[in-house]
Amino acid sequence: MSIIGLIYKEIRHRKINFILGLLAVVTAVALFISFFTAGKGANRETARLMLSMGYNMHIISKGTDMNEFLLTGIADKTIPEEYLNILGTQKKISYNHLMGTLQKQTSWRGFDVILTGLSNEVCPPGRKKPPIISFEIKSGDLYVGHRVAEALELKEGDSVEIEGKKLTIVDCLEEAGGADDIRIQMSLSDAQDILKMPGQISEIRAVDCLCFAPTDDPVAILRAEIGSLLPEAQVFQIKAIADTRKETRVMVRKLFAIIMPFVVIACGVWIGVLATMNVRDRQQEIGIMRALGYGSAKISVLFLGKAVLTGLLGALVGFGAGTALALHFGPKIFLIIDKAVMKPDLSLLGLSLIFAPLFAAVSAFIPAMIAVAYDPAITLREE
Repeated sequence: MSIIGLIYKEIRHRKINFILGLLAVVTAVALFISFFTAGKGANRETARLMLSMGYNMHIISKGTDMNEFLLTGIADKTIPEEYLNILGTQKKISYNHLMGTLQKQTSWRGFDVILTGLSNEVCPPGRKKPPIISFEIKSGDLYVGHRVAEALELKEGDSVEIEGKKLTIVDCLEEAGGADDIRIQMSLSDAQDILKMPGQISEIRAVDCLCFAPTDDPVAILRAEIGSLLPEAQVFQIKAIADTRKETRVMVRKLFAIIMPFVVIACGVWIGVLATMNVRDRQQEIGIMRALGYGSAKISVLFLGKAVLTGLLGALVGFGAGTALALHFGPKIFLIIDKAVMKPDLSLLGLSLIFAPLFAAVSAFIPAMIAVAYDPAITLREE
């Protein structure tokens, strides 16, 4: 009888053992697929959550009074808007999410406000990402901070005038508990018209790209990169935000890197124990096969072939189960990222079909070698 026929008869005769082995592979593959998919979701979710902390880089004029800037967050000197375009065209650079702003403290309707003009976000080539700010400001639109709207009794849809320019309130923002509550935000071009500062911005905000080695000094690298492009500008980094973003993302990656080996090892031991039990239960059968002339290679192939078949079936079922788990629970856990991100990754199916049979064969290798080395004379003498 052929090896395939023997494997089929073995599976049919010992269904429980085969099902338990298959379950071990399915568990290993399903957990790996679901953890891997969830891990990608977690990285994106963490990135989005960390970005919600705001920009951690400020590119301002070298002539800025740093004491004033640190006190108010507003640069007293401007830089050309063209600087934003220069940085936005660089391919090999260590930042992303560029936004030009023009800010000034002023009084409007007898209330002290921070007038802020914002450009659309600019991403360097090949680094297109979802914007940090959840709304895009169009010319003629006005977004009003909570305290300003409350004090001046403003509401969505109101038409207002600032220094002769007519604007429409698109939204009265929720209370933020900071300077944003007294901020009125508009497009950069509208702010430049109102402040009579065409082509000028107060600063460029950005986010570093987390591409530095542990021994690198991110600030020094950023200053060297930007300094060579914009000699009249300086870089100021909010270290607390930058460090928190980096440490949180590293922590999430380490968590999944620690969990997965334990899952794989446990399932490997599971398969190995089942294979050992299979060898023990089949000692008499192996002895008879050896006595009938079946060589060591054929008996090894019998056990390892069953393991490979178990791995192939387990890979298919496990991929489906793991993907289903990730797609079901992922959107409920990761609320910020787009649900479209959580989708089946067919490249993982190919990897599963390669490594799951290999994983099952390696786990069954020692029991298979025991079966090969077993002396049939001892078994038959016992019978």
